[in-house]
Amino acid sequence: MSKGKLIVISGPSGSGKTTICDKLLKLLPAIERSISFTTRKPRRGEKDGSDYFFVSKEEFRKRIKESLFLEHALVFDNFYGTSKNWVMDKVEEGKDVLLSIDVQGAQQIRKNYNKAVFIFLMPPSMKVLEERLKKRATDDDREIEKRLEIAKEEMALVNQYDYVVINDRVDEAVDKIKVIIGKKHEK
Repeated sequence: MSKGKLIVISGPSGSGKTTICDKLLKLLPAIERSISFTTRKPRRGEKDGSDYFFVSKEEFRKRIKESLFLEHALVFDNFYGTSKNWVMDKVEEGKDVLLSIDVQGAQQIRKNYNKAVFIFLMPPSMKVLEERLKKRATDDDREIEKRLEIAKEEMALVNQYDYVVINDRVDEAVDKIKVIIGKKHEK
């Protein structure tokens, strides 16, 4: 049995990672979504164990010490991390795993597991990114400015990815990523 692929979709906050991944998972039901651990508070409608595993900072630090994460990062004053055992077990079973993470996390995975497929999701422009962050209505103006500054730094790292997909139209971006996933299975 052949191994599965770890597909890493990364990009700035507001680039559409969650939307794209949700659509991919509906269209490609054989792919499993990795559920990250986080110390941030749940957003409206998010469920523990389904969207994220919401844990305390103390519990998260304990998991770091025990080397239980494939990657982890402190982002906007909260920790995020991906369970190493869960992902590696699925890949060994021959299943593809879809991971939507920030740029810091993608860099760690590149160091720890370079067999992953790295896709950078790029917003069409900074203006569109700002509009998306405002429309999301989860952050105040100061937080949005902070996210935009970090987005500029993150977009400067696109050369570290295998593929770059501009998320101008969601369905087109999803189609491009489906083609990338298909190509990786032809090899």
